Amino acid sequence: MNPGYPDAPLQGEAVPLQDTPHPMYRGQFHGPTAAGGQHTIVLLSEPPRDHIIWSLFCFFYSNPFCLGLAALIFSIKSRDRKMVGDLEGARHYGSTARCLNIAATIIVCTIALIVIIVFCILANQVSYAYGRGYYRK
Repeated sequence: MNPGYPDAPLQGEAVPLQDTPHPMYRGQFHGPTAAGGQHTIVLLSEPPRDHIIWSLFCFFYSNPFCLGLAALIFSIKSRDRKMVGDLEGARHYGSTARCLNIAATIIVCTIALIVIIVFCILANQVSYAYGRGYYRK
């Protein structure tokens, strides 16, 4: 906020880096370098995940509507993009593979839960019918 003009836009200020002189290296210049004093900071990010193991399990064990196959294909594409050096493409393909794996896992778990519930209901009805004597000769 500018105290003189409260509605005026903020202006950037050039603030020099503070550098303390080092007494053990006398005679050396410790300020910014002649090239402009710019420092390069390299941030190492986590490599993109391709979810290949999850895609293989979805492909072999739970492949509803061929979602496991599609997830496996996108995982392989993600791994290929990562090997080439295209990290943004690898993240995109890996994200798509993850979404397909999640959809395949949810569909298979829902189907398995429905089958278990139906089996329990049928087993209960059959045991009730045998208990009443409907199937005795």
